[in-house]
Amino acid sequence: MEEKSKVIFGNPMPDKVYRKAVKSKKKYAKKFGDDAGADYPAIVKKNEYIGDMLDVHDIRVGETGENVGFDTEKGIIVGNIRMGFGHYRISMAIASAAHSMGYVPYWMDLNSYPQTTCTKVIGAQNDLYSLGSRLSQKSRLFNRLVWEPMNYEGFRKLSYNAADQKNAELMAPVYANVPKEIPVVATHVWPAQAAIHAGMKHVVNAIPDNWPMALHLSEGSIHTVQTHYAYQGYRILNGMQGADVLRPMPEDDLIYTGHYIDHELVSNIEADCETRRARKREKKPMRFLLTIGGAGAQREIFASIIKHLLPAIRDGRAALYVNVGDYRNVWEELLGEIPGMKKFATEHFNNWKDTTEFAAQALTGEVSGIHGFWHENIFEAVYCTNLLMRSCDVLVTKPSELAFYPVPKLFIKRVGGHEQWGAIHSAEIGDGTLECRDIPHTVQMLDLFLNEDALLNDMCDCIEKNKAAGIYDGAYRVVELAMEKR
Repeated sequence: MEEKSKVIFGNPMPDKVYRKAVKSKKKYAKKFGDDAGADYPAIVKKNEYIGDMLDVHDIRVGETGENVGFDTEKGIIVGNIRMGFGHYRISMAIASAAHSMGYVPYWMDLNSYPQTTCTKVIGAQNDLYSLGSRLSQKSRLFNRLVWEPMNYEGFRKLSYNAADQKNAELMAPVYANVPKEIPVVATHVWPAQAAIHAGMKHVVNAIPDNWPMALHLSEGSIHTVQTHYAYQGYRILNGMQGADVLRPMPEDDLIYTGHYIDHELVSNIEADCETRRARKREKKPMRFLLTIGGAGAQREIFASIIKHLLPAIRDGRAALYVNVGDYRNVWEELLGEIPGMKKFATEHFNNWKDTTEFAAQALTGEVSGIHGFWHENIFEAVYCTNLLMRSCDVLVTKPSELAFYPVPKLFIKRVGGHEQWGAIHSAEIGDGTLECRDIPHTVQMLDLFLNEDALLNDMCDCIEKNKAAGIYDGAYRVVELAMEKR
């Protein structure tokens, strides 16, 4: 069989592309070592943050101690990396669906094993991505000349996948003592590629984006996508080698599933939408959830939104949830920048019990003012948004992985060109706005939500219709595919 960096779905790579891929692997091996001969132990223990909620257990590589062991009948591995919040959130959706279906989700974060070459390679690339994301928000020139082209076209090329496949060979050793028959659902391509290189027998590669990019290819896996647009683009590897017409992906390697959404959100769609309509009819404060992602970007946009909504908050026409994730400094900067914000603010900081209790009472109780959420632990920082989503009226977010969630959404400016296609898809199925690419258009959309009924009610109607059509059933379907492979 040809090396995965030489031939990609039957499409030969030029020699210079393969040589560059080999060089990339050698560079990382020289910097971080090659632990291909390592025999890392792998133990299982309950996740202390979302273990009780979703029955999630961690796979700890390179550790010893108390070990509850692998369930090779009902176990399903959710392979991910800690890169921003998006891949963690999709992993939580898969774990939630698996738990609801009677399976045992194992959390395997390839970026959490610091003694391994795998984590060192991922950490280095993650640092570069986070730096680029932050620079793109500070420099329009960098964003236009470097960041947008890289995210939009650079990651799209088969040549990029060739290099990734070589680098992923350095990641395979973390699977050494993981039972090969347990299915793996990867919510980032590297855990999928590494699993295939390691000989895992049943791998599903859950592709996150709506813009087809070779970055997300892991040949040997079943690839799943959330939209029909993505399905067509991936099937023909559209634009992944310039204008060349490529050999398509085999039919059995690519499956449309629908959106990857948590069971707790999908199962409560009708009730939550009706509660939103009722709040609107009764002229109760309209609840906006502002969520700041793992790169901590776009603080300036959120500051403008809060300033604009302060009069409505003061008058009892609006209320705010602000989740700054694990970036407490963002909250402090917002308080310092916005006069009058502090007098309306209640802080829910690093207290998971307080956060969960607030989210629960908000489903049926009254909410006013501004509620800020910050959690030092990434599980709590990410899942906080999921808990607050059910009781909010409008989620204000960039069009990232949250573009697919069943809640009315106002999309602010993207980070990376590929994200715009999430907003386009959401607007077309009616559960989100167009991407508001500047602050005046963002403010205009805020006022439409706040002062009129039609926009919110139409989105709630569409969300219910989308559920009936199975659009939000992707996480269940991914789990089914993974377990069917056994």
